[in-house]
Amino acid sequence: MRDITVFSGSAHPELAEEICAHLGTPLHPVRLRRFANDVLEVQLQANCRERDVFLIQPLVPPVQEHLVELLLMLDAARGASAARITAVLPHYAYARSDKKDAPRISIGARLVADLMVAAGASRVLTMTLHSPQVHGFFSVPVDHLHALRELAAYFRRLDLSETVVVSPDLGNAKEAAAFARLLGTGVAMGAKQRFSDDRVVIGSVIGDVTGKDVIVLDDEIAKGTTVIELLERLRERGARSVRVACTHGLFSSGAVERLSAIPEIEEIVCTNTVPGTKSDGKLTVLSIAPAMAEAMRRIHDGESVSTLFTTS
Repeated sequence: MRDITVFSGSAHPELAEEICAHLGTPLHPVRLRRFANDVLEVQLQANCRERDVFLIQPLVPPVQEHLVELLLMLDAARGASAARITAVLPHYAYARSDKKDAPRISIGARLVADLMVAAGASRVLTMTLHSPQVHGFFSVPVDHLHALRELAAYFRRLDLSETVVVSPDLGNAKEAAAFARLLGTGVAMGAKQRFSDDRVVIGSVIGDVTGKDVIVLDDEIAKGTTVIELLERLRERGARSVRVACTHGLFSSGAVERLSAIPEIEEIVCTNTVPGTKSDGKLTVLSIAPAMAEAMRRIHDGESVSTLFTTS
């Protein structure tokens, strides 16, 4: 592709290489140097002048390290006279910090958005934000993709005649309903309260799951505590089988092993927005590289991106 230059930070180079393979363009190298005082220096090792530059860097652990690396890459591209700089964030970890729900706490999602724009981002491409309102924290255009089509294409191989999609909480109900429309199934949801990072309570399930094959849909799974709590309610309501689907499979603290050990869970499906997740045992990992590559191509060519995130 003419006049397009793609770089990757150190967060997920495998995904960046796959995206570039779909685009038919090379992934250009980035030199990352750490000085004796622990300060990072970034050098983009390809011409950026008057070019359409894409910087691929999901914010995954160590999140702060990868964030600073992205900010430095944005600054380097702006200093190299790039025509346009798009930050490609398959996973935006700070999307959870989206509101002031306690005294004297920061709203990290807004602050990080401001930092990226200040560093030089003229556009953002991201996938499945934990809170959709984070889209509005950016003062530059944001293309917010989701992985519902990829997940739906995978689950359509099953007999879905007795299936219901279940959202763990009301906040994810809209996405669960859209997913259910794609599959032609019913939808239900849990009534969740979160008391801390690792303590949630789901008091009930709203909707009919008795004797149903359940697909639990969430945006991300970290420790898996929400899924485990929801599973208790599904057992009580007589669900027949359970499959778990999410976009961001963070799977910290042995979450995959813990979920895989539960007999009722037949399968766990996620995408490769974060590194280190590989299909194994009950875990199936789908690639979002084709969707990200197509969005980047359309952005570069000035075409509509909206058809990639509509669910009608």
